[in-house]
Amino acid sequence: MSYRSHLTKRFALALLTLGAARLLLPAQDFRQAYIEQFKDIAIQEMERAGVPASIKLAQGILESDFGRSDLAKRANNHFGIKCGANWDGREFFKEDDDYDANGRLIKSCFRVYRSPETSFIAHSEFLRDPAKEERYGFLFRLDPMDYQSWARGLKRAGYATAATYHERLINIIETYKLHQYDRLGKAPIVEVNVPGAPSSAFGYNNDVRYVLSTENESVSTVARRTEVSFTQLVRYNEHLTDGEQRLDEGTIIYLQPKRNAYRGRVVQHYVKEGETMFDISQAYGIKLTKLLNRNRMDKGMEPAPGQPVKLRGGKVKQRPLLRSEAPAPTPGRIEFEETPVMPLPPAKDTVTTPAPVTPERDPVIRPGVPVTVPEQLPVPIPEPTPEPTPAPVPPSPVLPEEPKSEPRPETPAPQQPVYHVVDRGDTLWNISQRYQTTVAAIRQLNGLSNDNIQLGQRLRVK
Repeated sequence: MSYRSHLTKRFALALLTLGAARLLLPAQDFRQAYIEQFKDIAIQEMERAGVPASIKLAQGILESDFGRSDLAKRANNHFGIKCGANWDGREFFKEDDDYDANGRLIKSCFRVYRSPETSFIAHSEFLRDPAKEERYGFLFRLDPMDYQSWARGLKRAGYATAATYHERLINIIETYKLHQYDRLGKAPIVEVNVPGAPSSAFGYNNDVRYVLSTENESVSTVARRTEVSFTQLVRYNEHLTDGEQRLDEGTIIYLQPKRNAYRGRVVQHYVKEGETMFDISQAYGIKLTKLLNRNRMDKGMEPAPGQPVKLRGGKVKQRPLLRSEAPAPTPGRIEFEETPVMPLPPAKDTVTTPAPVTPERDPVIRPGVPVTVPEQLPVPIPEPTPEPTPAPVPPSPVLPEEPKSEPRPETPAPQQPVYHVVDRGDTLWNISQRYQTTVAAIRQLNGLSNDNIQLGQRLRVK
């Protein structure tokens, strides 16, 4: 063997050794890289939504094979979330666990997300969806530090069909010490929102999907976390104009086109003080143009308080009275909401003769024009007929006055409690608007620790 061939063999052996080492090295690296890449978003979601970071990371690892599955690579879907009836975004099809009527395996529809991080946020909203309260709602009443109970709860809720799903999650958490990330947040948060803040979970109004904005949130942020493009949000919501537009807390953002008419039982809405046609269209999930057209109104017209606004059916015969047409209240006059008390009739022996109304006695008063009142002529008063002098009456004895009792302040009658039975599609925010109260007040009256409510639940609202 020549020296040259000997060197060539040694060089080839060195390359094989180095290649084998490189094959072994990434095995641990890609796993740790996945955890490092997504641990921050998992911690943020634990603080925002209440899903333990360890559980979220473990599910992402198990469902996506550390981000290497086709579903994760091609659809950015790290949690195996399927399309469902309400999904209107992009779709990815692959065989999973769905079968046709003949028992043959068919391709399942999975959601496509714009980025892996969006998938992590969508996973939280999927579990918090009010429509899935009966299935996943109990999870948010568990200790967020108890990953074992969460893992068993996901298995019980049927998140996956594998019989050992919870055991595999627990094994992943303990192998990679993912439970350490449950303690890195500012504080363990069990509640979905702070008291009084609206839930950011999805809801439905008039069969239209919507989400409530958080404080000072931008339209672009809503678009990212809901997977609905900015262009669509502007088309569905008449009050949105710019991606950086800041929103007040609890603003309704519709994620689908609003309906042409209201599908509930209410036919017309009576306008409240300060309420606009846009407010009514948002409250009932009706397109503003359709609402205006049904009531024979143009854009910019606003109905006066107390006027009826038709919500469904054909056009009204006569449009509501507008604010600009409503008469201004007379200064100093008391406006009654109920039927005013009528004046008492005059006494039988009294004869009242109304004074004649003439231009001289009742001049027309115009703003800025001085009023001249003519001199009134003295009216002669006839002398009374003298009456006979009555006989003197002896004075009555003076009795001491009885002490006057102070009037007792009236005790207001206690307000009777008002209750509401949760119907399909109800949320705490919708209920609070219906009864003119707040989410915080309803939660306090019913001892609720979060915004999760159940179908048929009896809530005290006042």
